[in-house]
Amino acid sequence: MYNKELFEKNLKSLNGDFGMYIEYALRKISKSKFRLEVGDDALDINLFYGEISLYNSPLQELNTMLNTYDDKYLLYPVLYFYGFGNGILFKALLQNKNHKHIVVFEKDLEIIWTMFHILDFSNELSNSSLIICDTNSLDINDYSTLCSFDLFLKFSRTYFLELISDYYERFSDDVLKVNDNLAKNFKNAIISNGNDSTDALQGIEQFVLNIPQMIINPTYKELLDKRSKLSDTAIIVSTGPSLTKQLPLLKQYQNKASIFCADSAYPILAKNGIKPDYVCMLERTERTSELFNNDFKEFDKDILFILKSVVYPNTTKYLNKNNRNFMIVSTYASFMEYLKLDDFGYFNMGFSVAHMAYYLALHLKHKNVIFIGQDLAYADNGNSHPDDYLHSSTYESSMYEHIKTTAYGGVGEVSTHRIWLLFKEVLEKDIINIKKSLDITTYNATQGGARIEGAIEKPFKELCENLLTKDLNKPFIKLNNLNEEKQKQLLLKAFYKINKSINNCKNFKEKVNNTYEKINKQFIILNQTNLEEDIKILNDLIKEIDEFKVELDSMKSKNEDLTQILGPLLFQFELNLARIFVLNPKTKEDSFNKSLLWVREHLEFMKMVFVHIQAQEEALIKNIKPLEESLIEKKLSKWMGR
Repeated sequence: MYNKELFEKNLKSLNGDFGMYIEYALRKISKSKFRLEVGDDALDINLFYGEISLYNSPLQELNTMLNTYDDKYLLYPVLYFYGFGNGILFKALLQNKNHKHIVVFEKDLEIIWTMFHILDFSNELSNSSLIICDTNSLDINDYSTLCSFDLFLKFSRTYFLELISDYYERFSDDVLKVNDNLAKNFKNAIISNGNDSTDALQGIEQFVLNIPQMIINPTYKELLDKRSKLSDTAIIVSTGPSLTKQLPLLKQYQNKASIFCADSAYPILAKNGIKPDYVCMLERTERTSELFNNDFKEFDKDILFILKSVVYPNTTKYLNKNNRNFMIVSTYASFMEYLKLDDFGYFNMGFSVAHMAYYLALHLKHKNVIFIGQDLAYADNGNSHPDDYLHSSTYESSMYEHIKTTAYGGVGEVSTHRIWLLFKEVLEKDIINIKKSLDITTYNATQGGARIEGAIEKPFKELCENLLTKDLNKPFIKLNNLNEEKQKQLLLKAFYKINKSINNCKNFKEKVNNTYEKINKQFIILNQTNLEEDIKILNDLIKEIDEFKVELDSMKSKNEDLTQILGPLLFQFELNLARIFVLNPKTKEDSFNKSLLWVREHLEFMKMVFVHIQAQEEALIKNIKPLEESLIEKKLSKWMGR
């Protein structure tokens, strides 16, 4: 009954990284602990481990599941199951062409090993309609990859995890772990794709305000050209409550490593006479800009302040006031890339200033990166920050609900909150990816707070003694600004492109409004008395909506300047629309109501698109003023109308 050729055929059909892991694990199995029983019906297949069976009644449970899925989940493109069972349910469900993928999580691979000898899954495996994941080998990257697949992410708000049979209740801890990881990574993927168009608009506004200051200061290209490989080791200083205990050692070794510090750590280092080489600022709030509303006199000399191009404009005002050296750098974002100020970007800056500093350290070719003060957790006394933190040591102590996570060292737990947990997970994913592709070692010498998986935990003293053995040639080489002519060219280029975007907004609004008026005019005449006629009208409107969405996608791709504001809006709309898409109408009334809801949602969406584009147009008109003033100051006003 066990067919080795069939087993090989199934193994060779496994696809991608998940398939590779499963194949490797299955080839290590020589026999199964399960006893196979097949009834008179070819579908009546059960496995026994002693007296314990996978199913109580295989055929009855199969039919119950099929009826449920044909009724409630007929239109779901992606389904998730815990447990492979005998696999027959998956073959049956995949006969429905609406089901594009079934993802199966299995802990006991001997079950799969047995069934791969019995049934042919090669077709489902080779086209990835059936994806099997070994829960014993999944890491944070695997979950992140899975949850980032386009169709999976698009339908993430319809996600649920189903047990294939009662047998798998014995793996309840693993089931909860899988479910938590999927839910968490779907959430992270949604955040990464943008969940707030208001935030995107603020970024565009403050970027435009910061352009004149960006162009008259050194470029990111200049930084990389002149300062790469000047130091083997970077120390990244964050403001977790444990930072204070590391300051004496940091002061002792400050000339033997590149020191990157968070904006919030900068006043603390200044107070303790520790001069960072780089101070990073990522956040766009007015409160964050106040971290630079100070004057440390000569101490600030030779420090380079590196700002994300969306920081609050007061930031550059404070830095200019005391003649500090700074540069403004852009991340990958469509409006910023649209302006083609390429020498001032681009690099991924992550979600926190520690991520930003980490990526900078990598791009400057450091071989070792050491984190200190990266607690990402509350201290035992409940403090969220060091005693000298500008906004108080308890600034975030009661801001969020406390959550438990594994402590530094792997023993016990500490309290954290959802934002820090997100930062931790993103950092862990980055460390794992970097370890795979670059010859860089990441250390966590915080000696407190939360464990950061992938980072090597070592005492700060030990790392200093072993890695920091010679003084560096500090201060690092000076960076130059672009010459005056180049600055003028870039200012004019930015001015032209922003004005072009203002015109794009006007044209885009007009097209959206015309489509809305046309569809809404027909929509409001539905009288809901003649169902057949109303369904026909709705179907015609849905065709027009589909045409509009194709045109919208084309307009968005042609107008890179509008993608940043529309991206989060469209993404969130598609996530919510998926919930309507999977509704399974049983009657004509159901079908009418689904179509009615579908059209109504799209009409609301068109209104939101119009409002967002209008907001961008108004923001550009308002915030282009500092750029205009810079052009007038440089005697370029005659070129502004051309």
